[in-house]
Amino acid sequence: QVQLVESGGGLVQAGGSLRLSCTYSGSIPSLNIMGWYRQAPGKQRELVALITSGGSTNYADSVKGRFTISRDNAKNTVYLLMNSLKPEDTAVYYCTLIVVYNYWGQGTQVTVSS
Repeated sequence: QVQLVESGGGLVQAGGSLRLSCTYSGSIPSLNIMGWYRQAPGKQRELVALITSGGSTNYADSVKGRFTISRDNAKNTVYLLMNSLKPEDTAVYYCTLIVVYNYWGQGTQVTVSS
């Protein structure tokens, strides 16, 4: 059974930084995609960033230049470093692991105060 466990959310002032982590357990092919989505109150879940097992990345336009996604394949872990945070970044952030099927973490709250 595949499980994803996220950590690192919290409350931060605008302009601040946070780093999210997500570790998966279970039997997963080495070729996979990991990433982050977010969902703000009253809005649909949206893509934040993705990274392949080979290190190729994709970012939403709204976070380009501020967020950096990375992964440690040996630790089955993906990270999201979020700099220059804005109040509009406030959301529940969900880790995802994609291998044909999307696996999801439980979500971690990020709140950015103005």
